[in-house]
Amino acid sequence: MLKKIILRGLMGFPLGLSIGYTFSIITSLIWADGYYVPCMPELVEMVGSEIGAVIVQALLCGLLGAGCAGCSVIWDVETWGLAKQTGIYFLLITVLMMPIAYITYWTEHSLTGIINYFSMFACNYAVIWLIQYAIIRHNIKKINATLHQQNRETL
Repeated sequence: MLKKIILRGLMGFPLGLSIGYTFSIITSLIWADGYYVPCMPELVEMVGSEIGAVIVQALLCGLLGAGCAGCSVIWDVETWGLAKQTGIYFLLITVLMMPIAYITYWTEHSLTGIINYFSMFACNYAVIWLIQYAIIRHNIKKINATLHQQNRETL
C-alpha cells in the first residue's frame, strides 16, 4: 500500500502543478484586465518577491496534487464502505487543502473567509463526487444489463 501511495503521489505532483497554473491563467483572464497574475499579491508581499511567491505556490500546488493522488488509495480499500471512503478522503484532502489555501492567500485571512472557502471546497467536492457516483452507477447498470442479456442468450 505504501508503494502505491508513493507512486500515485509522484504522479500527482506534476498534475497538481498543472492544475495550479491552469487556475492562475483562468483567474487572470477573469480578473486581471489582460495581465497575468501568477499568485496573490499578499503572497508576493509575504515572501518578498514575485518569483519567490511563484515558487512557493508551485511547490504547494504540487504537494496538493501529490497528496490528493496519494490519498486516492483509500478508494482501493474494498473492505471499507463508500461512506467511510468518502468521509476519510474528504477529511484528508481538507486537512491538506485548507492550510495550503491559507498560506497561498487563496482564502481571505479571516474566519468568514475560511468558512466561505471551506464551504465552496465542500460544495465542489460534493458535486464532483455526485457526478462520479452517477457515472459509475450508470456504467454498472450497463454491465449488469449486458451480463443479464448474455445469461438469457446462453439459456
